[in-house]
Amino acid sequence: MADIKGFLKHQRELPSRRPVQIRLMDWNEVHEDFSDEKLQQQASRCMDCGIPFCNNGCPLGNIIPDWNDLVYRDRWEDAIERLHATNNFPEFTGRLCPAPCEGACVLGINQDPVAIKQVEVAIIDKAWNLGWVKPILPTTKSGKSAAVVGSGPAGLAAAQQLTRAGHDVTVFERADRIGGLLRYGIPEFKMEKQQIDRRVNQMEVEGTIFRTNTDIGTDISVETLMEDFDAVVLAGGATRARDLPIPGRELVGIYQAMEYLPWANRAQMGDMSADEVPVNAKDKKVVIIGGGDTGADCLGTAHRQGAAEIQQFEIMPQPPQDRSVSNPWPTFPMTYKVTSAHEEGGERLYSVNTEKFLGDDEGNLRGLAAHEVEMVEGKFQKIENSDFEIEADLVFLAMGFTGPEDNGLFSQVGINLDDRSNVVRNASYETNVNNIWVCGDMGRGQSLIVWAIAEGRSCAAAVDLALSGSSTLPIAIQPTDRPLS
Repeated sequence: MADIKGFLKHQRELPSRRPVQIRLMDWNEVHEDFSDEKLQQQASRCMDCGIPFCNNGCPLGNIIPDWNDLVYRDRWEDAIERLHATNNFPEFTGRLCPAPCEGACVLGINQDPVAIKQVEVAIIDKAWNLGWVKPILPTTKSGKSAAVVGSGPAGLAAAQQLTRAGHDVTVFERADRIGGLLRYGIPEFKMEKQQIDRRVNQMEVEGTIFRTNTDIGTDISVETLMEDFDAVVLAGGATRARDLPIPGRELVGIYQAMEYLPWANRAQMGDMSADEVPVNAKDKKVVIIGGGDTGADCLGTAHRQGAAEIQQFEIMPQPPQDRSVSNPWPTFPMTYKVTSAHEEGGERLYSVNTEKFLGDDEGNLRGLAAHEVEMVEGKFQKIENSDFEIEADLVFLAMGFTGPEDNGLFSQVGINLDDRSNVVRNASYETNVNNIWVCGDMGRGQSLIVWAIAEGRSCAAAVDLALSGSSTLPIAIQPTDRPLS
């Protein structure tokens, strides 16, 4: 490494977040600028560890020590080439990935790990700003065609790889814009949508065709798709939300997170004014059920809409500040985290179970009844005399997703599903139906963006091999691999 004592000289440092009262006035990303000098200091903390566990901690196999070293040496253009060698969209992962690579960092055994995620996003942002990110056109055309169903990170990665391999690729998206949950599930303050738009522009120049407002299984049958294309890649994600079927669920004012979040994004894209948003938390008492990233997205969105009061429920106990004995390095650290949204306000309640929703005489939500729980022999049990009620005008359910939706996509051609409702596939991402492959959350189940991109890349290599007889596309992971988190 360039500075073998870098980790001894510098402590971990990340960009400051804009003051809460300032950032709540807009929907822009929350971080302040971070100088190149500070960034290079952070890159210099990457130690000569011998075995870089960060490479394995990252599902994409990012060659992290290499681009840390290149950034430290001020060789930014070489750094983006090394980064793009394993990751199609580092501007997505650098903003949204929870960074299992940092959990596996050797320095993290007894110090704060290297700020890998920040170095990653700084490399790609500089590359875009300086015009280094250019379309990569295929050198030869195969004469084969592929349809990709879904334009989230898995679908986009598969499409870009297949296009660059020389195939004619069309991406089908049921929404009106490309991006999947990146577009309508991730709030603007976590990732501004220009990040998606310029990648789509790059891919269009490379030759990828995008068709929006097209729901495969409804607007176009799967049989038609198979007739029109030599290969079909299913990358529609796991978008069936987990529900909470308790008394009062029918009351007006209870919404799934994905019934709520897209409206705020649409307002930011100019489809409507902020006041016209159908589900708006302004001046409302809000309860968010679910303590994960989606819950935090609802929290930050409600803050910016001007909610009067917000409480976030999580049925699990509060995570520890440090790793537990059962969560050793280099596994992903299941520790207490404070996102930018939590920093902005609201109350987090742990070990709480919602028992029923309470309504008024007109069928509107007025509150909920809940109680505390504890884990006994692997099951949640109610703590006696812990019942309480809380007022609420809005409840957002952010409890994760249970698998892909089937509007005929699977049943029309008999695609097999497993007992978790995910699409069954073999080691080459093939389904039981000839010429149909699957990648991302649709086959894996709800997971991380970095796994989605990794599977999209690997699936593209398998499709390319089937269509061309050989392939030089890289394989990041096999579908039997499981995430560290």
